Formats: sequence, C-alpha cells, structure tokens
Amino acid sequence: MDTVTTPSRHDRPSQRHRLGHRAWWVAGAALLAVVVAGAFSTLPGLLTGPLHEEFGWSRGSIGLAASVNMVLYGLTAPFAAAFMDRFGMGRVVVVALLVVASGAALTTVMATAWQFTLYWGLLVGLGTGSMATAFGATVTQRWFVRRRGLVTGIIASGSVFGQMVFLPALSWVVDHHGWRPSLVSLVLAACATAPLVGLVLRDHPADVGLEPYGAARPVAKPAPADGAGRRAVKVLRASAHTGPFWLTAGAFAVCGASTNGIMWTHFTPAAHDHGMPATTASSLLAAIGVFNVIGTVVSGWATDRGDPRRLLAVFFTLRGLLLMCLPLLMSATVRPSMLAFVVVFGLLDLATVPPVIALCREFHGDDGAIVFGWVGAAHQVGAALAAFGGGAARDTFGTYAPVWMTLGILCAGAALLSLMVRRPSPAGQGAGSYAAADEQRP
Repeated sequence: MDTVTTPSRHDRPSQRHRLGHRAWWVAGAALLAVVVAGAFSTLPGLLTGPLHEEFGWSRGSIGLAASVNMVLYGLTAPFAAAFMDRFGMGRVVVVALLVVASGAALTTVMATAWQFTLYWGLLVGLGTGSMATAFGATVTQRWFVRRRGLVTGIIASGSVFGQMVFLPALSWVVDHHGWRPSLVSLVLAACATAPLVGLVLRDHPADVGLEPYGAARPVAKPAPADGAGRRAVKVLRASAHTGPFWLTAGAFAVCGASTNGIMWTHFTPAAHDHGMPATTASSLLAAIGVFNVIGTVVSGWATDRGDPRRLLAVFFTLRGLLLMCLPLLMSATVRPSMLAFVVVFGLLDLATVPPVIALCREFHGDDGAIVFGWVGAAHQVGAALAAFGGGAARDTFGTYAPVWMTLGILCAGAALLSLMVRRPSPAGQGAGSYAAADEQRP
C-alpha cells in the first residue's frame, strides 16, 4: 500500500467535492477493469465456428469450456471478495487481469480440446469471476456512503459495455485475420489495463487520508481478515441461516435464467425459427445490450431513493410479461413491436443488480459484498440451467414457446419472493453482524 500524507483540514473540502473526490477515480479504475473483463465474454460465440473448422472439435466439447468458464465466473466471486478484504482490491484485480491475459495467450497455442477447457474455462473463468459484480459491490461499500446505488449501476453496466465496445471489432478481426489475432488484442488490452488499475485503485479511503464519499468523518480501515477462503465459506454458512438470503438468491437465480441463460443463448435461434436472419437477430440482441447500460444506471439511481424490494418486484413483473408476449412478437422481419420489446427488455435486463446489492449490504453489513458473490453464484446456476433446459425444450417441443411462458411464470414468482423479504430494523441496518439478519427470518 502506498503511504500518503493525510491532507490538511483546508485541503479536504476540495477533495470531497463531487468528482474531485478520489472515490470517483477509484470507481473509474474499477469500471475500466470490468469493461475489459466483459470483453472476454464475447469471444466464445465468435470462436465456436473457427475452432470447429480448424480442429474438427465437436460443438459440445467447445461449449464445455464456455460452461466451465460460466460456472467458475459465479463461484469465484465470493472468494475474490474475501481475498480483497485480506490482500486489497488493487492486488487481486491486477493478478486477475494477468491471469485472464495468460489464459487467453495460452489459448492461441492450444492443440487439444482439453487445453481449451483448461486455458479458457479455468484461467479466464477464474480471472473474470474475480472482477464480477461482487467487485463493484466492494468498491461502493468502501468508498461511497452517498450515491452507492448509482455507482453500483455504473460499474455493473461495465461488463455489458465491454461487450458492446469490443464485439464489433473482435468480430471484424476474426473475419479478416483469424481467431488468434482477436485473442492477442484482448491480451494486450488486459496487460495495458493492469498497471493503470494498480496505480489508481486503492483499497480504502483511509489509505490516502480521506473519508468515503458522502461521509461526515473519516472511517477507520478494518484490519485484514485472515483465512480469506475460510471467511467466504463462513459467511455463506452464516447467511444461509437467514431467510432473506434464500429469498434473494432464489429471485436472482430466476434473473440469471431469464437473461443470460435464455436470451443470450437462445434468442437468436428462436428468432431464426420464425424466419429472421441470424445476423438480424444478433443485432437486436446487441441493441438490448445498449439499453442494458441505461437501465442499470437508472436502476442504481432509483435504488438510492426507493425500496429495493419493490423495485425488484416491478422489474421481475415487467420482465415476465415481456417474455410471455415474446412468441407473439417473433416474425421474419423486425416490426415496431419487436423494437419496443428490445428497448424495454434492455432497460430491465441488468436493472436487478443494484437493488440486490443494496439488500445484501443492508442485511449483512461489511460482509455484503461476499454475500452478493454467493447470490451471484445462484444467478449463474439459474443461467446454466436455463441455457441447457431451453435447448432441451426446443428439441422436445419443436418450439421455444413453452420456454418463454415458463420463464414468465418464474419471473412472477421472483417478484413475490422479492416482496417477501423483510427488511432489518433501523438499529440493525449495516451493522456488519448477522444477529440483526437472523431476527428477520420468515
């Protein structure tokens, strides 16, 4: 950690003022890391065809690496949050970027399918999972008292923004120069980002003699926690004894199933079933990503001002209605009704993240980021089940219509689960103890 002289009393007002506060620079560094990590999630879809043609691997063996990547992305997050408490955010994120870069670089020289699973599934999965939304929750919890929801939304949207920025460029590189140069481009991006993050990202405001943004006075930095891995498991055990944890995790699992699991995996083939060209359907999916950014930022702003449970209920209800209407909107051409679906679904897609982070922080205090990591793992499990179940349902029924209806009903259930969460008493909010949360069990 760098040792910086504590600013004088006369210096602090200007440093606390709006964007001049160091917290915004830390948030910017975190956003940059998340954007780069998000770019790596765009590649599996672009690599499937080229790898199949060059090596003759089955699409199932290629998909295995993507599945391992997805599972590790979810399971790594709570442990990464605990390691950030132990070793500092900057060190963990820099190492994660280098691990991601190493995995992508080794992928360019692989020769067998198991190496793809090892390099891309394991190394890239571990690295990107360390920069998942639990990382953003850690940043906002330590550096912000005001604007937490807004900053959470901005950082969470970085993953989708990374996909939007890199996907067209990477697709062009794959088409014109092959798949290996596209990987090298991401390796260079990760290596260039690592030193910038290391210079700007600081573990706690106390490290630079500042108070968190919006705080009236400095906040002491907690002592590093020993046994980061054990702590992640211990936090899971403790939170698992509370009703709100299971209600939130259940709702967030439905979130993963109704977004990553089904839309990003099966929307394009479902549209193609109705005669729409795959390129057109993919463009609509990319447009959903554009509105993701807007919706997540607005949701963060609303979370700062409203009840996160009611926001979640509204988001899930609207999403469920949209999914149930989707079979009626599918056609060979893009109609205004489909464009309206793209806009509204995009606004709702990632909007659930800031309220869920707020609930984890509200119930679990200083352990909120780790708890959100475990809730995020439930999100990934829901996504994986929907990705598999959607394909199986299409094979069985010959249509995706039952899938959309089922997910619409599940979203209604998630809305009810959100409203069933009983908030802690004011005396117990943010106490960093599970005692208050235990009292809230249904």
